[in-house]
Amino acid sequence: MLPPAGTEHRAQQMTLLSGMIHDRWTNAEFGHWLAELVEGPLAADPDGDMGANLRRLKREYDKKVKLPKSLVEELAQTAVFAQQAWVEARRQSNFNHFRPWLGKMLALKRQEAESLGYAACPYDALLDRYEPDARTADVAAVLAGLRQQLVPLVQAIRQGGRQPDVSILHRSFPPDVQQAFGRMAAARIGFDFDRGRLDVTAHPFCTGLGPSDCRITTRYDEHFFNEAFFGILHEAGHGIYEQGLLPEQYGLPLGEAVSLGIHESQSRLWENFVGRSLAFWQFFYPDAQRRFGALADVPLGQFHFAVNDVRPSLIRTEADEATYNLHILVRFELEQALLNDELSLDDLPGAWNAKYEEYLGITPPDAAQGVLQDIHWSAGLIGYFPTYALGNLNAAQLFRQADAELGGLDRHFAQGDFQPLRQWLGEKIHRQGQRYSAAELIRRVTGQPLSHAPLVDHLRRKFGPLYYE
Repeated sequence: MLPPAGTEHRAQQMTLLSGMIHDRWTNAEFGHWLAELVEGPLAADPDGDMGANLRRLKREYDKKVKLPKSLVEELAQTAVFAQQAWVEARRQSNFNHFRPWLGKMLALKRQEAESLGYAACPYDALLDRYEPDARTADVAAVLAGLRQQLVPLVQAIRQGGRQPDVSILHRSFPPDVQQAFGRMAAARIGFDFDRGRLDVTAHPFCTGLGPSDCRITTRYDEHFFNEAFFGILHEAGHGIYEQGLLPEQYGLPLGEAVSLGIHESQSRLWENFVGRSLAFWQFFYPDAQRRFGALADVPLGQFHFAVNDVRPSLIRTEADEATYNLHILVRFELEQALLNDELSLDDLPGAWNAKYEEYLGITPPDAAQGVLQDIHWSAGLIGYFPTYALGNLNAAQLFRQADAELGGLDRHFAQGDFQPLRQWLGEKIHRQGQRYSAAELIRRVTGQPLSHAPLVDHLRRKFGPLYYE
């Protein structure tokens, strides 16, 4: 919403605030207190409440003191100008308008990586911001295994000879009815509207403003059912996580999400593993048919097939459950190449298009639908993209474990009972906060390290009967 002429003043504001926050975090007396406490009896149990809080705070302090205040301020300032340049570049579909700012942001992120230090490659330092303790090589290995299985699976789906009638999703769905139905479904799966809100915005998001103030948003298209409904489920999944964090730990590591990959696992789990399951719609579909006259003549099986449509697409945010991770792989690989100076900015648009052709079999017709479609790089969020794929992988592994421990989740879903899954996630994930790293949390909950196998197995079992078996 920022007017173009307001960019310079906003950049000054963000620069000032970023510097002030950095000063508070890196205060020498605060560092002295932490150093003393982590060696004392309060931290004797590193996984206990006090020990975990102190350990994670000390970790964050040690990272922030490595960053020069001038770099923190310049990153904040550049992000404001770069995002405004990206908006205009995308509107014009003109990569060259954004190129200088992307170049400056990359140079600053390289400085950030060098200041922080890293285990094996600069990307490690940036990935750690969103997935603490993760290593690029480990993420690359699990995503490579996923890619090897996913590309032929998508090809099998597309060559299977069956296609859903997606026109039924583009009939008339009045926004006010969509809002009421979506709100009801969000409440049913566990989003607490006494501690949260659902509103309309240009781009869906979830934000936690306090332990009892969680806001989720969506957007409505009268002629497309999926956008608002599954957007609501997705953001409600994020919101249920936020509402499940321990309120008495608010502001401390145990009252915060462990990583973006775990946070994304909660939204993808409720959106796809629950919300696009046949059992879910066995419960909700009769109500949907009563509310939406457009669905009155559509059998349940036909509707379920339509909301699980799989087809390669150009835009990441509109991608289906099966092809979505291929969009992430493109960005993950290009980010590393850019950061390592293995790919020039002049060659970036062509490299983007080549990877889309290789992984999805389609080529963007212009920059707006290609290299300029995401805001992340303009905001300096390099290392962020793989968390989306990690979210899907985490969701699959957690869902499989919950299904085994709870004796079959479909039985509960078909009866409209989502409480067992919500309680299981609350105990295993939400109330743990940052007690463990994401990798350790997954290992403790499922008994196995993160793997691509549960997600591939889920996709095969779901889409095989629909498309090619």
